Order: sequence, then C-alpha cells, then structure tokens
Amino acid sequence: MQQFAFLPEENKMPEVTTSLDPLRIRSWAIAAMLRGLVFATIAINAISAFAADLQTAEADYRAGKYAETETLAAAEVESGIWNERWPRLLIQTQLDQGKYAEALATYEAAIRRYPTSLTLRRLGIESLQMNDLAKRAAEEEERFFQILQSSPMRYASNENLIAAGRYFADQGEDARQILEMFYDRVSQSDPDFIEAYIATAELALQKGDFKVAAETITTAEKIDATDARTAYLLARSLEPSDSKAAMMAIERALKRNPNHIPSLLFLVEAALDRELYDAAESELQKVLTLNPLHHDAWSFRAVIAHLQGDPKKEKEYRQKALSTWKTNPRVDYLIGKKLSEKYRFAEGAEYQKNALKLDARHHAARFQLAQDLLRLGNDEAGWDLAHKVADEDPYNVVAHNLVTLHDHVKEFSVLKTDDIHVRMDAREALIYGEEVMELLSEAKQILCKKYDVHPNAPIVVEIFPEQSDFAIRTFGLPGGAGYLGVCFGRVITANSPASQGERPSNWKSVLWHEFCHVVTLEKTKNRMPRWLSEGISVYEERQRDRSWGERMTPRYREMILSDDLSPVSGLSAAFLNPPSPMHLQFAYYESSLVVEYLIEKHGIESLKEMLNSLSDGLSIEDAITKSIGSIEKLDADFAKHARQIANDFAPKADWSREELPERATSDQWGDWVEEHPTNAWGLTALAQSLVAKKNFADARTHLEKLDELDALTGERNGPLELLANVYAELDEPQLEEATHERIIAQSSDAIFSLDRLSEIALNNEQWENVVEYTKRALAIQPLLPWGHERLAEALIKLNKFDQAISPRTALLQFDPVDRAGAHYDLAFTLFESNEFDQAKRHCLIALEEAPRFRAAHRLLLQITERNP
Repeated sequence: MQQFAFLPEENKMPEVTTSLDPLRIRSWAIAAMLRGLVFATIAINAISAFAADLQTAEADYRAGKYAETETLAAAEVESGIWNERWPRLLIQTQLDQGKYAEALATYEAAIRRYPTSLTLRRLGIESLQMNDLAKRAAEEEERFFQILQSSPMRYASNENLIAAGRYFADQGEDARQILEMFYDRVSQSDPDFIEAYIATAELALQKGDFKVAAETITTAEKIDATDARTAYLLARSLEPSDSKAAMMAIERALKRNPNHIPSLLFLVEAALDRELYDAAESELQKVLTLNPLHHDAWSFRAVIAHLQGDPKKEKEYRQKALSTWKTNPRVDYLIGKKLSEKYRFAEGAEYQKNALKLDARHHAARFQLAQDLLRLGNDEAGWDLAHKVADEDPYNVVAHNLVTLHDHVKEFSVLKTDDIHVRMDAREALIYGEEVMELLSEAKQILCKKYDVHPNAPIVVEIFPEQSDFAIRTFGLPGGAGYLGVCFGRVITANSPASQGERPSNWKSVLWHEFCHVVTLEKTKNRMPRWLSEGISVYEERQRDRSWGERMTPRYREMILSDDLSPVSGLSAAFLNPPSPMHLQFAYYESSLVVEYLIEKHGIESLKEMLNSLSDGLSIEDAITKSIGSIEKLDADFAKHARQIANDFAPKADWSREELPERATSDQWGDWVEEHPTNAWGLTALAQSLVAKKNFADARTHLEKLDELDALTGERNGPLELLANVYAELDEPQLEEATHERIIAQSSDAIFSLDRLSEIALNNEQWENVVEYTKRALAIQPLLPWGHERLAEALIKLNKFDQAISPRTALLQFDPVDRAGAHYDLAFTLFESNEFDQAKRHCLIALEEAPRFRAAHRLLLQITERNP
C-alpha cells in the first residue's frame, strides 16, 4: 500500500486496486498531498538574481530568436554551469524547432544532474513523446508523481508548483482544486510571477471558461507586456466574443515574437475559417520553416487537403503529423474539430473516434464527439457522452451548460410527421406547433423535389423560447446574439419568437431558410462554402414569398458601389469578422444575388450540377469552372451585374454623401435640401427631424418627394414606415392603409403594419382581409393574443368554424381573464364543427369555472341533443 511519507497514519491512501489507472490521481490524493504543502515555507520561492547572460538568452527566446538562444544555451550547458534554467531553456528551444532527438539527449543529461526538478521533468515527458517513446513518457509521468508525493516540501518552489498543477491538469483532475491549490497559491505568494497567470488562463481555456481566461491574462499583461504568450492567450479568450479584438491581440503577440508558433497557427485557423487556403498555407509554411515536424501544422494541412477533396494528400499529411509521436491523440482531435467547424460532422466524428482509440482519456476529443453526435441527430449517444464528460470534468463550462440544457429540453413537446421531428416548448407547441409542422412538410416537399434530394434519416428541429438556451445548444456558450437559426445538416436549432422582443423576425421565413440548408447540405454532403449555402437559402426565401429574404435598400446600394462588394471567390470571408452587423446582413444579400444571377444566367440545372460536383469532393473553384466557367470570369461578370442592379435603384435620386452636414438642425437640413432637392440622404434626414418636431405636414412633403424618386423602402424604421406614421398623424386613412400595404409587400416582419391593417379591416368588417393580415402577423409573432382573437372572429364571421378551432385553442394558453368565456367560445366553435365530444368537454370546463353561465348551459343542451 502506498502512502505519503509525511502523512500521519490516519491520512494513508486507501489500497489501490489493479483496475485503477496508476497515472490518474483522485481528488483525495491531491488534497492529502497538499495538506503537506501547507507546511512548506513559501519563502523558499525567493529566487536569486539571474546572470546577465541568462536574462539576455531568455529575452532572445521570447523574441523568437530560437537559433541564437539555442547556441548560447548549448554553450552554457556544455560548460557545466550549475543552473537548471540553462538546460530547460535549451530543451525548449530544441522542441520549438523540431529538434526532438537533441531535446531528449539534453534532457537525459540534465535530469541526472537535477533529478528532483518537476519543471524539467515536464519538458522531459514532452521530449519522450515527440520521440515516439510513449511507454517511457508514461513511466516518466508516473515517476513525476512519485517524486512529488515523496516529499512535497522539497518541491514547493513557484515553478515546481506550476509544473505540478499542469501535470494534474494533463491527468484530467478537478480544475478548481488545481487552481486553488497550485496556481492561486503561487499568485498569492508572488503576485508578479507571470507563469501562474499563464497556467491559469491555459486551464480556463481548456475548460471553455473564456471570461476567467480573459480576466487572468489582462492581469498578466499588466505585469509583463513583453511575453507573446499573454497576448496569444488573450486572443484565444476573446475569439468567441470579439474576433476583431482577438486579431489585434495576435498582432501584438507577433510584434513581440514574430516566430511565436501558436500565434502563427491562430492565423492559419483564421484563414481556414474564411476559406482562404492560400493564406493558410502561407502561414503554415512559416511554422514549418521554424519546425518542420510540427504536428499541428501538418494536421492543418490534412484539413486543407480534405476540404479540397484530396484524400491522398490528407492521409499523407496526417501520417506526417504522427511521424514523431504515432499515438498522439491531438492530431486526430484537431483535424476532426476543424472539419466539424466546416459542418463535416460525420468526418469529424470519425476523427474523434480515432483520437479516442489512441487515448481513451482525451477529454477534448470525447466532448467534441458528443457535440458531433448531437449535430448529426444521434441524440441518445450524444447526450450520454456529454453527461459523462460533465460528470468526469465538472469544471468544463461548455459541457456543464449543455447537460443543464438537456434537463430542460427533455420537458419539450415532440411533434412528428413525415420524418420531421420538432422539439419545442409545450405551451408554444399548443399555440403554433401544427403550423410549424405544416410549413416544414411543405418545405420538404418543394425544396427536396427542386434539388433532387431524398433525406434518408429524420430531420430534427429544436425551437427554443430562451435565446440563451438556443446559444448553448448551438454554440455551447451564451451569446450568439443576432442568430435566428442554425442548421447542422439534419439538425436545425432556432430561436422562438418569444426570445426576440417586441419585433421578432418572421419565424416561417427563418424555418424555410434553415430547411433549405438541410437540403443543400444533404445534397453536397456538407461540402459547400458558406456563401453558396446562405445564398441559396435567402434566394429560396424570396421564391416562397416575395416579402421574405433580403432585398435592395439605399444602404445596400451604397455598399455594392463601394469596396464592400466582395468578389464571389472571397464571399465566405465576408461572413467572418464583418466590420458591423450591417456588413453581415449585406453578405447574405450579396450571396443571394450571386445565386439569383447564376440561375438567371445559367439555369437551375447548372447550379445543381455545381452542387453535385461539391458532393463529389471538388473544390468550389473547380465546381464553378466545370458548371459555368472560370471563377475569375464569374467574379468580373457578377460585379458588373450587381453594380447595374444598384445603379438601377432610384436612378433619379442623388445618392452623394459629399457635403452632407453633420449634427444639423431641421432648419439647417431644410436649407441644405433646398440646394440639393433630390438628395435621398438629405431628404430622409430632414423628414426624420421634422417628425421629431411633430411637423408632420412638412415631413410628408419630403417623404413624398422620396417616393417620386422611387427611393422609399420598407426596411425596419425606414422612410416608408415613417410615411405611414405621418399619414396616420395627418388623418389620411386611405393613404395610410395603402402605405402599410406597400410595407408588408416588402417586409417579412412588419408586425406593426399588419396590426394596423387588420384593425382597419376589422373595423370595416372586411373579414377576408382580417384573416390574411392576422395570419401574416402570427407568422411573425404567434404569441399575440390579439392576432388569435381577430383571426377567430373573422373565421367565424365567414362560417369557417373548423378553421377557427386552432386560434381559439391557442387563446387558452394566454391565461385569459375570462377563462369560462374562453372555454365557452371554443366549445361553441367545436360544436359548429361537429366536434361534439370536445365541445362537451370545454363546455363543462366553462361551467366548472362559472356554474351559472346560462349560455354554456344552453350550449350543453344543444350538444346533448345533437350527440346524446
């Protein structure tokens, strides 16, 4: 039986059975060992002043002068200088340059001289692994712990405590204990010891806690703003929430050290995400010049080869990545992770399975596999694996969020029809679940037939009433504001209108858009660039309903005629790190214009041929060339086409922004517009300022001038909505109604216009119009009591009792003040639809709520007479 030498008898370790992994240390072992560390005097952390040449060498290393550092460190090691830092520095420079055999030789010589150095032993473990000596590396890990447990007092220096913490992190131990017992202990005793902050940030990033990582590195940057590692780790912590700030941090890192390999690999990933493979290859070449054997660099090359449809190269590069460590699980994990980020979930899952064959304890691969399975619709296996990861790694923020969400999702209603499975909030399912199923069935019938697709597995749609739940299911973390829905292939996640405030997007157009992704991703086996996938979906929105999808606006006109218009070959990059939300929306619009152009110019069959080529593994450039001609020609032809569309929009208007006044008053705008009577920007600004002053008559004049110039558009809070409000204020009901009609013809989410139009129609007893407007309003926000009330009333007036059942059923979900009346109304509707059993049920509920409800008694008698 093992025991810690310094512990009293009652703190002996329990017997260890052969079924336990000897390398895995349980939390009781860490706690027991650290009780001994408490008695160690932290004062031994005091470090004597370094020699000037060591400071110079370390500064050169931090600046990326690896060869110079290696030469200087090697000379000092060979001279026999008694300072452990020299061999450590030498090993690190050799590892960074891929000189793995030399690093191992240096380590083997150094460890004989410094056998108790935990920091040195960690470098030794890496050196052994990189020389494909996995068995010896495992033995060295075991020796590491044996030394640590033999007498912790001897190893209580700052550096060794950090090394011990990293060791336990590698073993998958509890992150909170590692933080509290190692990293926090060091930073508290020596607040300027930067390695403690770096190790803390690394651990936080590993567990998906980006906030802690960012806060920790911000503190570290105040201590030392010369280390490239801190800027790099800050970039990693900011990447999910602020990609622009992350890239700025990487620029700082590379300014400090132009040869910082993790930062160069960050740029590789950024280029890969934008489908800029030449740029990625350029950065990879820099890495491989520094370290020709770097496993991450070769893994990324394998990813590029896969995405470019070259399986032979993919296999060759993967083997190269494993050439120095054949059982390195990170290689397959990294390849699979990047493929999954490109929506190649099936391929990604296979790589994670390979990684787990090499190391069943690789937590990152296990959790990535869980996410892949969930996105492939393999819910049972995916959720089971996610729960196991969360149980074994309670500090994994993403896993914790996901399994917490699972407990909530299990309470959702499940609707099934025609191989479409929808999960949604039970209350919302009762209100508009039936319409969701009808829309998705229609989308499947139309879009699958159009693109010759026959899904061979169920399509899963999950609709979340809480935006945070949607974000966690989709991205793993809260955030993702602006996303309405995401399609992973056969799995769609979407925000319900309940999560979007008073003016939500049209849920029908969102689901149609996402289902189109299902079709095109199925057709191409998820092998399509983002611009093409989004472009087809937006295009198909407009085909289904002309008010859906993106359309030309004054701002889009301006962007097309500026440098904001992306070439087709670079359109996917426009979706990543856009300068503003407007630029992202423009990317959707431009992509749809490209698809529209391709179909009008070359026909739908050419587009489908392109998708078939992508399915066969061709790159987008080769698929375009095969179907319609060179990508360069498409870039030029489309740019000309798009600019023609822009120039054709309101051609009589002056769109110049030159000399536009800044922060002008309405009087100043009036003077300026007199000199520029057709300037659309000036007319709009003047009208807005006049409306703010409640000068509706003059505002009308300028808005109608915009209308004469064909410059009025129906976007949210745009000039057409302003004109409708002006007509309402001026008591011009016919003009107001006509303007609202124009708005809903151009906008898919004009809820206020539909409210007003249905109100006007209701007052005029135009029941068919009431039905039309309320149905369109409920397609935007189905949780509107007034929408269901007006719809039910209009349908009953039209003697369409069977159709009125649905809105009157929905009204019961809104906690009506008069519950008896609501049940009576539904009972009456059911009775007129010959649904006698259900009519009787709701009539009895009404009487239970209000026993003296005479109309309900009379209805109950009628029901009994008709259905004894």
